[in-house]
Order: sequence, then structure tokens, then C-alpha cells
Amino acid sequence: MKIDTDPKKIEEVLTRSIEKIYPNKEDFRKMLISGKQLRIYMGIDPTATYVHLGHATNYIILKRLHDLGHKIVVLIGDFTAMIGDPSDKNAARQRLTKSDVQNNFKTFKEQIGKILNFNDVDNPIEIRFNSDWLAKLTFEDSIELASHFTVQQMIERDNFQKRLKENKPLYVHEFFYPLMQGYDSVALDADVEIGGTDQTFNMLAGRTLLKSYKNKEKIVVTTTLLENPVTGEKLMSKSLGTGIALNETVNNMFGKTMSLPDEAIIQCFIDCTYLSLEEVNKIKKSLDDGCNPRDIKMQLAKELVKMYHGEKESEKAEKYFVSAFQKKEIPDEVEEIKVSSGVKLVDVLLGQGIVKSKSEFSRLISEGAIGWALGEKITNKDFLINKTGVLKVGKKRFVKIVI
Repeated sequence: MKIDTDPKKIEEVLTRSIEKIYPNKEDFRKMLISGKQLRIYMGIDPTATYVHLGHATNYIILKRLHDLGHKIVVLIGDFTAMIGDPSDKNAARQRLTKSDVQNNFKTFKEQIGKILNFNDVDNPIEIRFNSDWLAKLTFEDSIELASHFTVQQMIERDNFQKRLKENKPLYVHEFFYPLMQGYDSVALDADVEIGGTDQTFNMLAGRTLLKSYKNKEKIVVTTTLLENPVTGEKLMSKSLGTGIALNETVNNMFGKTMSLPDEAIIQCFIDCTYLSLEEVNKIKKSLDDGCNPRDIKMQLAKELVKMYHGEKESEKAEKYFVSAFQKKEIPDEVEEIKVSSGVKLVDVLLGQGIVKSKSEFSRLISEGAIGWALGEKITNKDFLINKTGVLKVGKKRFVKIVI
């Protein structure tokens, strides 16, 4: 496989959406210009049924590396998801069952395939599951893994320190997570691992283990997290059920993008789109010169919908948004759902994927965010549908109910 060593492309890989490179950027640069095919991976735990834009940042970087000719591995953490990653958590994660995990990753390949080309026969992208090796480790193997780290190293993590100070439980099984993720690097014989800054500790554990087991140096690339630069809050979080999923409906993706804070617009252009940095800088200048942030955000929404649904759908989503929210009208084209009289509203909205859970439905009801478009709010969580009409769900979506 011929490796592309174009300096400009390599520089973009080394700088765009990159927080830090371990041990340093120059070592990674030397590897990229050497002409050797590198084995590069990123892991994702299927703790939810969707992949969001925060993950997409990393897959876009993997796409750039794949375009250069490097071997890409998409690792599904089906085993580690059952332990629960303690990174950036102030309490232990709820452990998932094997059935939960299998259900969650059903559409991962389809979603990630909107960015990565899984049909490339010349340089095929691998999909691996870490249960293939982690489920086979013996207790003796686990003790050997644990012997490479001290308790002091484990509890120095900020979130662990915070829990200790607050007298919150810190479970022993949580210490196993970085060991398991670290062993992924050994099993994959990786040259490079990519992940968000919240994964730094876990990825460096892999660097330690790979050095110990195979005397091999691994590059660790941490990428920027999508955060509100004013509040510091994550914009995309599976744990919190927030963010923009890659499998969102067209109108949902557009509407949720329009709900992002103004101060996050430029970072989203940098981290989540294929626009060149020159184009992004022009957009930033227009914003600095006084352009309405709403118009810039509209451009971002169109770009994102185009990436994941195509240009025609992007144009339709823009018209829908303008009609529904700027002109305060019900759009001409509204999704239609045929139901039987007397069926529960929550079952219809869940079945159609309009809400992701009963808890989300309850929250929307309590906030008065569900109701007939030209009439009353719905306040009963057990509401039964008994008429045809247009429902408004949240701020962004209309659906036509037909009995």
C-alpha cells in the first residue's frame, strides 16, 4: 500500500482538532513521513445506541489517516462497556448487560460508515470487538496486568480524588477499566491510538502495557472535546443523553445544531466538518465582523446535514426550519404517523424514534414541550391519542398524527 506523505495533509492530521500528542508531535510526524503503514485505532464503548458528533471528530481524523494509506481499526468495546468507563465521572457507571451492549451497537457500522469507507477493498478498515481477547483473560492474566500499575496511579485521577473527598463509593472494578482498555493496544499491536482528552489516562495505560509486553512505543493522540467554551460543559455526552447523533432525522439534526450555543459554532466547523481551515477562518472573520450568529449557525446546520444525509435533504431541512421556527408556521412537509384510536402517545413517539426513552418523554411533558401545534399542551404522561392533528414535540419537531 502506497503511503501519502504530503506535508500539508500530515500537518492537518497533526494539528486540526488535536489537543496533545504523546510522547510528542515530532515523533508522530516522523512516523507519518516514513512511508510505513501505521496501525491506528480508536475505541468506542456501546453504552448507547448512537454515535454522536463528538465521536465524529475522531472518525474524521481517522478518515484523513486512511486517505493517507494507513490501516484503520474501529474497536467496539463490547467487553469494556460492561465494566463502565470511570473517566470524567463523579459516580460509578451503571453496569450494562451483554444483551444491552449487543443491542446498542447494532447500527454502529452504519453510523460510522457515514464517515469511514468500509467498502475500501484495497485498504480495508477493520472492525474488532475487545471481547475477542478480554473475555479470554484468566484471573492470572488480570493479576499480571494489574502488576504494572500502583494504587496511587489509579486514585490520582481527578474524578477519583473528588469522589474520595466527598466520601462517595469508589469500586475496585473501576480500576480494571484502564487495564482492559490498555490491553486493547497490546492485542491490536497498535502504532497509534486516538481518543478524546477524557481518555488520556486510559490510552496512556495502553502505552505502558505495550511497552512492557512488546517493547513497542505507541503514539497517543488526544483530541479536543466539543465543549461550551463559556461554561465548560460537554456539548455531546452519551451519559447525559445530550448531543447530536449521526442517526438523527434530518430535521432533528438541523434543529439541534441551531440550538447549539453561539460561542461553540467555530469549533464545530473545525471539529465536525470537512471544510478547509481557510474556509473556516473566513467564516470566523465574518462572525467577528458582526455577522448574525444565527446565519452562521444555519450554514453549520446545512453543512452537517449534507455530510450525513446529502445536499437535497440539507436544503429541505433548511426550508423546514425557516418555515417552522423563523416564520412560526407549521411546515408544508410534516412526517405522518398512522395510529389506532386509543393508543398511548408515549408508545407512538418511542416506536417512531421521536423520543429516545420514556424518561425523555416524561421530561418533555413536564416542561410543557409536547402539544397540538395549534392548540393545548399535553400534560398527561398516559395521554391516549383520539384525534387526527399535528403535534409539536419539543422546539424542533412536528409530526402529523392520523387516526
